[in-house]
Amino acid sequence: MTRNDLAELSAFVMIAEERSFTRAAAKLGVSQSSLSHSMRGLEKRLGVQLLARTTRSVSATAAGTALLQELAPALERIGNAVAETMKQRERPAGRIRLIIPRTATEMVLLPKLAKFARKYPEIVLEVTSSNDPVDLIAGEYDAGVQLGEFIQRDMIAVPVTREMRLAVVGSPAYFKSNAIPRHPQDLKDHSCIGFRFHNGLYRWEFEKGRKVLTVSPQGPAQFDDPDLVIQAVLDGVGIGTAMEDTLTELISRGRLVQVLRDWCPSFPGYFLYYPSRRNQPAALAALIAALRVSQ
Repeated sequence: MTRNDLAELSAFVMIAEERSFTRAAAKLGVSQSSLSHSMRGLEKRLGVQLLARTTRSVSATAAGTALLQELAPALERIGNAVAETMKQRERPAGRIRLIIPRTATEMVLLPKLAKFARKYPEIVLEVTSSNDPVDLIAGEYDAGVQLGEFIQRDMIAVPVTREMRLAVVGSPAYFKSNAIPRHPQDLKDHSCIGFRFHNGLYRWEFEKGRKVLTVSPQGPAQFDDPDLVIQAVLDGVGIGTAMEDTLTELISRGRLVQVLRDWCPSFPGYFLYYPSRRNQPAALAALIAALRVSQ
């Protein structure tokens, strides 16, 4: 069935219900002659007469009545489905497919989720955890959260954290037998626990004044989960990195020792990103408003 077929069948139902080409044409916003031409084409393709016409009236034939009994409920369901879809522009409801790193889920989403769920009970967030940048369209996601440096330029990006900083940490037990690094180049003498994306190892970036250095961590283990990196650090395996805001309590309690802080610059942080502002569903607009922060 083509889109034109659906339009002609809808027109047939309107004519049969109004029992008039004139009234049906007025309601559909088309000319009477155009409507008559469409019905003749439909009857020709189907090979049966659907409407009996006289100069004074129009009525459905037996074949037309049988078709009408099947079409009317189906077209009503289609109309209701379209109306419900259009309501999503105005009423925050429906499902939002979101892809977000686990760290960002803990920092950005979970602290606001209970309040958001109470305010918008008709919205369901379908959350996928992934550290890797993804193509939202190919993955059929409505939006994602990622560090600004990984977001494609054709995306619309909204800040959901303030500036952030990477922290380089080790456990007190590790530093009992290993010297505290004073310069990024000292890391070559340490066991460094790597964090891995699907396409490779994350390289540690350092900056101080005009000096910029990048270090590829070398050590006994690499993980694709930042929580496992820090667990290995706590167990004394070596030195690792994570977002400073996620480690504040562990550092203040003395379970972790932060090093090279003067070499770790701030960077823009996490952004919620999505493809287009045009015809944005009300549910996504509500989520953006809930997570957005002013920089």
